[in-house]
Order: sequence, then structure tokens, then C-alpha cells
Amino acid sequence: MGVPAARIVFDEADRAAAAEAVEEILATGALTLGPWTERFEEAFAAEHGAAHAVAVSSGTAALEVLLRTVGVRGRDVVVPAVTFYATGAAVLHAGGNPVMADVDPATLALSPATLEAALTPDTAAVVLVHIGGLITPEADALRVLCDARGIALVEDAAHAHGSSYDGRAAGSFGLGGAFSFYPTKVVTSGEGGMILTGSAEVRDEARIYRDQGKGSFTTNHHVRQGYAWRLGELNAAVGTIHLRRLKEFVEARREAARRYDAALAAVPGLDVLPEPPGCRSNIYKYIVLLPPGTDRARFKREVHDGFGVRLAGEVYDLPLHRQPVFGPYQGPPLPVSEDVCARQICLPVHSDMTEDETTRVIEAVTAVHRRLAR
Repeated sequence: MGVPAARIVFDEADRAAAAEAVEEILATGALTLGPWTERFEEAFAAEHGAAHAVAVSSGTAALEVLLRTVGVRGRDVVVPAVTFYATGAAVLHAGGNPVMADVDPATLALSPATLEAALTPDTAAVVLVHIGGLITPEADALRVLCDARGIALVEDAAHAHGSSYDGRAAGSFGLGGAFSFYPTKVVTSGEGGMILTGSAEVRDEARIYRDQGKGSFTTNHHVRQGYAWRLGELNAAVGTIHLRRLKEFVEARREAARRYDAALAAVPGLDVLPEPPGCRSNIYKYIVLLPPGTDRARFKREVHDGFGVRLAGEVYDLPLHRQPVFGPYQGPPLPVSEDVCARQICLPVHSDMTEDETTRVIEAVTAVHRRLAR
């Protein structure tokens, strides 16, 4: 059968619970902003130790709403070059100007030094991205730097459900965190997103923005330039049910990572992105750097053709400042981002991954690496 790049895990009990919830929702006719949305918000906030949660239609919407609450229109927002298109797009859609920054090769996240190099006199916000579920140990230092300059720090936590640093969950290091429930995430609602924040003001603003900018659900008095960012009740029910298994899923992924770590430590030339002390990643992605000059496309093809193993998509194969759509915001070269994006691969990690599957992946990756390194 081989090993797929991704596998979405809903067992028989999950599916039965979702079917029961759908029956309930359709019977009541409460299809949006109803009790399941509230349950999802409360459960997700509790899981991450957050005071407030606001469910929205996507992780992209969650980040844009946070940036709108900050008020970035016409101002600069620093984003790391190693991130998905949506991070920069949310800045543009909120009216801001994305300023690309390089990253720390040890974490693929912003560092105080790379952030300092990207700040401008008109920086309104900084987006800290937790790539692959890893929270940089410098998150607090980044917050201190931002606070000293009156700059909002927001978290793109699209990858980081259940991740923590020093016992503190993703979403707790800045003004708020934006999470995604896209199908491949550790927890999914099909489509959807969540804002976590300690600020009641941000919570209230986010609720207004997600519902067409209305001051209240029952009126048509629009006080903000909002959008249709509501999360449907069907999605909220699926997300609530899947969230119940977050701890189980994270532990399964971390066990797969432990097997990879042990095996790849003995393979010269393959560099694993390490988990720094104090960090507890959800292992949304398991990132490995190939030797410089390796033909990545050939590597992935031979791993699949020879062993039936499909490697997951990179994070990311093209840095944000090299994406054609961000041409006007390209800025200077960012050598670390360009290097890691050119060399990284992601090994398959599933929330129900078996030891046999990890063994097969290890055999495939090490055999192809050794062949191509000759």
C-alpha cells in the first residue's frame, strides 16, 4: 500500500458522533453561529489555556481579522519569508504592506536579529509563524522587542494546535493567535479557523468582523468593514469532535518523530530540524534538510517510485519574497530563507502512524540519500 503524504483520521466513533451532530443541526435549522460554534470555541480555548476564542471560516480569515483589529491599513507588517502565501495575503487584505524578514535556521522562525533588520519607522505589527508546529524559544524576546516599540505581535499558529513552549500554548505569546482547521491539520473541521486571545476587546472586535461588520447578530447596523467569515455549525461540530482527540494525535505524531530522530541521527548529510529545549511541538511537519545541491524533485520521485513513500509538501519550497504575487514587496535577498526552502523535505507524519510505516519511510529516505550522495 505504501505510505501516503497525509492521512486524515476520523475513526468509527468520530464518524458516528459527527453524523449524530449533523442530524441535530439539520433538525434545529441553526446552521451558523449556534451552539456548536460556542462549544468549539470554549473547548479550543480551554485546550490552549486561552481566555477567549472566536471561530471563523479559515485560518487566513483569523489572521486577517487579528490584523484588522490592530489597524494595519497603510502601515508595515513584518512577516517571515518562510511561511505560506496566506500569511502575506492576510496583511494585504487587511490593508497593510508586508515586509519580508529572514529567519533563524534553527527554528525557521523570526529571531530578534532578523526582526530588527526588517523593522521600519511605520511598523504596526509583526507576525510570528510557528512553522511545522515549533514555537521558537525566542518568542518572549520577540514580544519584548515589539512591546518596547508599541508594535503588536500576532501569531500565525495555523500549524500549532496543541504545541507549547515552556508550558505555554501557541496563541499565548502575542496579542492573539490565528489557527487553521484545513483538512490536513492536526485538528480539522473541514474548513475553518480560530482566533485565540487574552483580550476581551479583540474578541469583541473579531465577532463583529466575522459577521459582515454588524454590531450585533440580530441587527443590520454595520459598524466595521467586515466580511462573511462565519464558521458553519456543521464545520464547528466536526471540529469539536476532532478536537477531543488532540492529545492522542499529538502523542502519536511525537512518537513517529522520536523514531525518525533516532534513525536519522546516524545518517550523515541529512539534517533534522531539532526541537529546542522547552519546546513541545505537535509535529505537524517533520522537517529534514537535504545536502546542498541535491535534486529534491529526483529525491522525492525515487523515494516514491522505489519504496511507495510519498513525501509531504515542503514548508515551503519557495520563500514568500520570491512568490510572483509579492513581487512589489520582494525587498533584499534573504539568504537563510532561500537556502532552507531550497533544501527542505517533510517526512510523512500521521496521527495514527504505525511503526511499520515509519520504518518504511526511514528505509526509503536513507537508501535514496546514500545513492544520490555517491
